Amino acid sequence: MKPKILSLLCCIALTLPVIAQYQYPFQNPSLTPDKRLDNLLSLMTLDEKIRALGTNLGVPRLGIRGTGQMEGLHGMAIGGPMAEGRTPPTLTTQFPQAYGLGETWDVDLIQKAADLEATDIRFYTQRAGQRRGGMVMRAPNADLARDPRWGRTEESFGEDPFLVSRMTVAFVKGLQGDDPTFWKSASLMKHFLANSNEDGRDSTSSNFDERLFREYYSYPFYKGVTEGGSQSFMAAYNAYNGIPMHVHPILEEVTRKEWGVKGIICTDGGAYELLMNAHKAYATWPEGVSAIIKATIGQFLGQYRPQTEEALNLGLLTEKDIDKAIRGNFYVALKLGLLEADSTKVPYHTIGKIDTVPIAQKQETKDFIRLVTAKSAVLLKNDRNLLPLDKNKIRSIAVLGPRCDKVQQDWYSGALFDEVSILEGIRNAVGNNVKINYVPYNSTHTVDEVARQSDVVIVCVGNQVDWRPPFRWRQVQSPSDGREAVDRRSLMLEQEDIVKIAYKANPNTVMVLVSTFPFAINWSQANLPAILHITDNSPELGNGVADVLFGKFNPAGRTNQTWVKDMLDLPPLMDYNIRNGRTYMYFKGDPLYPFGYGLSYTTFAYSNVKTDRTEYKPGDAVKVSVQVKNIGSRDGDEVVQIYAAYPDSRVERPVKQLKGFKREFIKAGEEKTIEITIAPDELTYWDVDKHRFMVEPGTVKLMVGSSSAHIHQQTQVIFK
Repeated sequence: MKPKILSLLCCIALTLPVIAQYQYPFQNPSLTPDKRLDNLLSLMTLDEKIRALGTNLGVPRLGIRGTGQMEGLHGMAIGGPMAEGRTPPTLTTQFPQAYGLGETWDVDLIQKAADLEATDIRFYTQRAGQRRGGMVMRAPNADLARDPRWGRTEESFGEDPFLVSRMTVAFVKGLQGDDPTFWKSASLMKHFLANSNEDGRDSTSSNFDERLFREYYSYPFYKGVTEGGSQSFMAAYNAYNGIPMHVHPILEEVTRKEWGVKGIICTDGGAYELLMNAHKAYATWPEGVSAIIKATIGQFLGQYRPQTEEALNLGLLTEKDIDKAIRGNFYVALKLGLLEADSTKVPYHTIGKIDTVPIAQKQETKDFIRLVTAKSAVLLKNDRNLLPLDKNKIRSIAVLGPRCDKVQQDWYSGALFDEVSILEGIRNAVGNNVKINYVPYNSTHTVDEVARQSDVVIVCVGNQVDWRPPFRWRQVQSPSDGREAVDRRSLMLEQEDIVKIAYKANPNTVMVLVSTFPFAINWSQANLPAILHITDNSPELGNGVADVLFGKFNPAGRTNQTWVKDMLDLPPLMDYNIRNGRTYMYFKGDPLYPFGYGLSYTTFAYSNVKTDRTEYKPGDAVKVSVQVKNIGSRDGDEVVQIYAAYPDSRVERPVKQLKGFKREFIKAGEEKTIEITIAPDELTYWDVDKHRFMVEPGTVKLMVGSSSAHIHQQTQVIFK
């Protein structure tokens, strides 16, 4: 036999086993993703394609295992309030609400929390004989909390686009993992775009100019895609500049063509019906469903099938339109490893198969949740150094208020097991050596009586939204409460009266404000010696709070939103032009607590701020360093923040903008050089004529401090 023929036969023989293991070309990992998806779509029937417009990624006939969507803003939500009474509870790892995660100002912490959530996701979706949930997570929420009256403030990381973008990127990376080929789970961000009013959200329009679209409202989504790697998101109920988001051209023109979104764009729940009944956008249902699909939305959360079939029959929609819309669904399936013939090639395939204990039951997970909870606490006031409390010098503590003896969930919470209330956390911290004078909220004992009998009073107050039954949609217990579908009517804390009574009886009164949004607690700030803020939902709430109250953990959480003194300080809720006095970037008043604010049990001194040079050109990163010394007596974290201002700008720019931050642990007496790099694109603005981000020539003032209102060092650089 000739050598060339022999060589050819050997090559064929070597490739035969490889070819044989793939029933379909889309299963062949040596092909490009586009070729695999082309083959898959060519093999699917029209009926299968219509079914793919739902939320399940499976195609049973072709051997593609299905998976669906789940909520996951602060832990995988199986068996929580949404599923109450329908499915048995399932223990998953739960963290403080997204608002609380934002108050940590700790991107590494957030990424680790999201990674643990992703482990839960794989555990329950792959658990032999007990598969539950889905691998597409509706998280994170990249919306901006531009107004504290927004009922879903709890779901946001904050009001600032830079802070929220960093948290979004970290959460996406945690959910999707660091494997170069496969995702641990899929991040589906929500709600695109400018969805921060609940009243009338199904028919209102969020109106603002192109610069605010690029620089503010879309910025966290943009970074979530281009830097974090998220390839999927949910469209919002509202319209943007008069066009409902579910049919808005920017879905394709901006997110897919400019940003490179290859994955799922889905509707919000029931949004197709609201497009027709609330927005009244189209004359007929087939026209409406056609417009949604042609906008490249490939998944419906709600009914769509009969109307889609009718649209096809009427010629309003083609099979190619559906192919274009659902292609992203199967890109996500490919990244999750669902198209692989050999599932062992997916690095996460053993999770839930060889391990039998959910990570939420492991002590190291509980310890981490406790740490996250403590890191999220914001010390708002601490006169007379009342905190931390010394349990060796206290004989009795009064613990009272409606939020002391329970852990509230929210609508997107998973089931909480072994939840520790603040009352239990304090008991755990002090043991049997300190008497706890506990007063149930509906007790006949008077608050002032118990307060007088105690050395210290801890009053736990906050908002009262709890999604555990019984509850009614669109109803809250007080005007200051808000939740999905309900915006707040007041910023006043009705429970502040309890605090006043306790303080009158005992001046050593600490307020623990457990809330999902800011309150105008003007009296408390003026009179109480100590105030601590923390959010809901953590099963380790009580232990985390106690760690802070008794000094086991030195607080360093920071406000992620401007706390105003009065509702009159705010523009109308539907005014989406933030330049009209909204957020710290444009607020002209005197806030109760500024953005980025939080106290510590120690003190830090700043000095010697420097940049790596003084002149830069567009595309250059700016490296900033500052000396920070812990001049107090306790170890602790400091959150170093860098704000930029543009004195030479020829276009309207914010008064100041957060452009860098770092949470750093510094021992008592230690001095550290904190280095923060401002990325090249962070000092830009959107040029509407050139249609791109641009650096303006001129001076940029850089302000380094511990909050937006507490600037300790300044320098400036020049862009040529």
